[in-house]
Amino acid sequence: MSIPSDAANPYAPDSPRSSQSPPPSGVQGDLELELLGLATALYNLGTTVINDSTKERDKPKQVGARANDVVRQLATIDDMSQGIRGMVPLQVLADIDNARNPMQLTKERLERAATENQFMNGKIAAVESYRTLLNEALVKNFPETAEYLDPRPKHATDR
Repeated sequence: MSIPSDAANPYAPDSPRSSQSPPPSGVQGDLELELLGLATALYNLGTTVINDSTKERDKPKQVGARANDVVRQLATIDDMSQGIRGMVPLQVLADIDNARNPMQLTKERLERAATENQFMNGKIAAVESYRTLLNEALVKNFPETAEYLDPRPKHATDR
């Protein structure tokens, strides 16, 4: 596995990973470092293209070498992918293609799930409250039905 020297340092100042969070160990960590190396190679290719297009046209260009670096990184990542069984949802890939940040998407989805959970908890509490009030009214107005009413606990944890 070939890791560029600037991608091998997980604490690089331009790294998206904070210094308090080292890459995971094992294959996942190696893959993460390779992806960081690919990002660096792509950045280097982009800057080389920009720099070479503004200089004299008769000098030798480094774009080919940078493109070969990107191809080598992609080949290494492809080789590593054969040993990884994890699947990435297509929606995540589509969001990345649409320039949406995966971390922001995760945050939004977690917040949405928490909101929906609170909404459902409110519905459950309302139904339980209604059931309790209905049972009390039935017992008050029809005492003979008291034995048929099921006095359930208010919460699932109270069982």
